[in-house]
Amino acid sequence: MSLMQGADLWLIRTDFTFDFPRPTMPNVVYIGGFQCKPASPLPVDLEEFMQSSGEHGVIIMTLGTLLSDLGPNVSEIFAAAFANFPQKVLWRHTGPRPATLGNNTMLVKWLPQNDILGHPKTRLFVTHGGTNGIFEALFHSVPILGIPLIFDQYDNLMRMEAHGVAEIIDITAMDVKSLTNSLRNILDPTKPYKQNMIKLSQIYRDQPIKPMDKAIFWIEFVMRHKGAAHLRTESYKLPWYAYHCLDAMAVIVAVALLIFAFTWASCRCLFRCLTRIKKSKTE
Repeated sequence: MSLMQGADLWLIRTDFTFDFPRPTMPNVVYIGGFQCKPASPLPVDLEEFMQSSGEHGVIIMTLGTLLSDLGPNVSEIFAAAFANFPQKVLWRHTGPRPATLGNNTMLVKWLPQNDILGHPKTRLFVTHGGTNGIFEALFHSVPILGIPLIFDQYDNLMRMEAHGVAEIIDITAMDVKSLTNSLRNILDPTKPYKQNMIKLSQIYRDQPIKPMDKAIFWIEFVMRHKGAAHLRTESYKLPWYAYHCLDAMAVIVAVALLIFAFTWASCRCLFRCLTRIKKSKTE
């Protein structure tokens, strides 16, 4: 913990086009989306599949490497919903082939996610909400249908939903109808999802220095100057009670109690004096 608190520099993998505004310290450097880059050409089989989609385009679905197979029941729901669309679907799926799989869907064990998201035929990204995929979709202006599963995924997708570029669907309550409606809603050209994502992508790309170059510069800066203590707050050296201002609050409470006690004692003394005067007059 002391090593973390005494760090001269923090490289944070987020960006304010994705995250909400908040105050930060000068030794915090934001490098969200540092892995993003322009799309490279696809393998021949994937390129042919993308081009075969025509004007309708392609839906991309991948849920990362940790939970790439959600079981047969959920997979059947996805397959049946995808079959309802004229778009082609490229689905990274490692489980058994669903019985309801449509002719428009191609199953793959692996796909070059960044390159496919950057393809002009890509229309929608169905994702679990990992930060890598979200920033790549942001970089390439692809709207998102989020299916959060674990960890920070729901939190990530809530931010994208707040920006008007994504919808979230609860996998525990999902059925073919609800999934189909969500997909159709995002693909609808009259809805603002695509335009919002284009605008957000333009803001994200409009940076004076790329996130990777920014990270490299600051790492080398710390190495050149043997640290960056001038950027680091000294608050980590404070004891816990001082850090949380408990000592200041204790003084304020003590003063307040003294004032209350003095006031109470004065009122009590005054009341006694008045009572004695009244008794003496009565006698």
